[in-house]
Amino acid sequence: MDVSLRPARVALVGNPNSGKTALFNALTGSHQKVANYAGVTVERKEGRVATPEGRTLSVLDLPGTYSLRARSPDEEVTRDAVLGRLAGETPPDVIVAVADATNLRLMLRLILELKAIGRPMVLALNMFDIAQRQGLRIDMDRLGQELGVPIITTVATRRRGIAELVSAVEAEAAVWRDVPAEGWHAPDAAGIRAAHREAERIMKACVRPPERPDTLTGKIDSVLLHPVAGLVVLLGILFVMFQAVFAWATPAMDGIEAVIALLGSAVASVIPDTGAWALFQSLLVDGLISGVGSVLVFLPQILIIFAFIILLEDFGYMARAAFLMDKIMGGAGLHGRAFIPLLSSVACAIPGIMATRVIDSRRDRLTTILVAPLMTCSARIPVYTLIIAAFIPNQTVWGFANLQGLVMFGLYAAGIVSALAVSFVVRRILWRGAVEPFMMELPAYKAPDLRNVLFNLWLRAKVFIKRAGRIILPLMIVVWALATFPYPPEGATGPAIDYSFAGMIGHALEPIFSPIGFNWQMVVALVPGMAAREVAVAALGTVYSVADAETATNAMATVLAAQWSLATGLAFLAWYIFAPQCIPTLGVVRRETNSLKWTWIMIGYMFGLAYLAAFVTYRVAVALGGG
Repeated sequence: MDVSLRPARVALVGNPNSGKTALFNALTGSHQKVANYAGVTVERKEGRVATPEGRTLSVLDLPGTYSLRARSPDEEVTRDAVLGRLAGETPPDVIVAVADATNLRLMLRLILELKAIGRPMVLALNMFDIAQRQGLRIDMDRLGQELGVPIITTVATRRRGIAELVSAVEAEAAVWRDVPAEGWHAPDAAGIRAAHREAERIMKACVRPPERPDTLTGKIDSVLLHPVAGLVVLLGILFVMFQAVFAWATPAMDGIEAVIALLGSAVASVIPDTGAWALFQSLLVDGLISGVGSVLVFLPQILIIFAFIILLEDFGYMARAAFLMDKIMGGAGLHGRAFIPLLSSVACAIPGIMATRVIDSRRDRLTTILVAPLMTCSARIPVYTLIIAAFIPNQTVWGFANLQGLVMFGLYAAGIVSALAVSFVVRRILWRGAVEPFMMELPAYKAPDLRNVLFNLWLRAKVFIKRAGRIILPLMIVVWALATFPYPPEGATGPAIDYSFAGMIGHALEPIFSPIGFNWQMVVALVPGMAAREVAVAALGTVYSVADAETATNAMATVLAAQWSLATGLAFLAWYIFAPQCIPTLGVVRRETNSLKWTWIMIGYMFGLAYLAAFVTYRVAVALGGG
């Protein structure tokens, strides 16, 4: 192959919060895929970009790191990727070192370590617009001479400098070099000190203090990082987020319900409900459309949660929230870095658990993994919304707050408090010792890029819809079959579902759950709900034969309000706060801990807490007259 046109692999390397992922998105757009590295659990993001000269660049977004002297699983992957040591991975032809232009000091040391490997490298000075606004003076020519690499200024969120960066990478890739990395060794303490001194020298020679220091950041931080005012702001943000889940999502949810209802009616009008066709119609309308639709209707609420998290991350607030929560979390036995994985678990426990790789200590990482599923993930939203709609009035309290939103906020708070309580117990029982000090670079504040936010939301929506097709659709076919067959015997007087396999399973398991107020229909919903929590909503719709309004949440809530007592509904909510009703999450725990023992410990303690919480809730509610 002509060397000048051979495909090239490009690795993006940088400190956390340097805008590396934003640069990756700007380079690759929608031409990207996410998987895992062979033999490890760390996520790999790879995308493609075509250069004007016709070369295809395969761009790899590596986890953020401060040094090749790796301490966490994420940092080990970054080190091994640039050294070409990862199994099944081709070494990068070009390294793009991504630096925050307003905070070069730490990145310079990493660049010196990368240079020691000997691979071609380009420095992308990202967030250059912020540096210019601050009047930060960088001598580009001198910096390029000191480092011996080409330098491109970029603003990833505005796609500025992207074409120039591609051209610079193209120029480096055009000269093929075989760079063996066998002789590379991790820097020792003396080497790190020497690199630090060299980085300081380069910094003083090439970077002058800003002419217009960023005093606004200091003023904002004086409030957001204040031990009292900062916590008030954080609680206020969380309060607004959970109010928005109900208030903002309703129109979109109503629209999706209407579309699903029209689709169900259209299919029912086309397929006759007589003879063998009746069974086929029931499968499509009651099983597939109603089942999957009853989950898809909650997509707007889930996207609202993701939107808040993405915006907070892009704005630069997430790292400050982690810093603010460090003392509270440290008191509960959690490392300060655990805050971001736990907050990510509010969207989904799976990426939250995977995000624990940034925690250096194995014990701190394991503690965070064990409590992450207690955070109320988006898959619980359909269950919470249904039960709240059935038993909590939709009314305004205190003149401004939605009562249903307040209850939702309370459920999320219960998850947070339980996670802190369990971590406290884990640290006191399983291992003792002080939590390592928390150090994190606080990024500069920046306005989120709307295009980047919408792109990330689209990716999240795609994942949810694929999950509906890959997991929920097959499960609903199974639930429909279990609820349909076998047919009632001749002369049967009870509901048809009583004679089905679902009825048999539910009645067989009901004695185990009756002490906590669960009936057999609820037990049937819990079984497929193990694969995905939100499936429980569709399963309840099937076993209660809520098909006349297809996916209407109000119709199902009305049925549950008539069939369940308030004590039963509250016990069901208590169960879902703690129960590990998500097999994919358990699979990720198994991969991340590389241990069946810890997976079973998690399953055992979470089911135990779920049963205990539901039992206490049910008995107290009955005693207070809610039975």
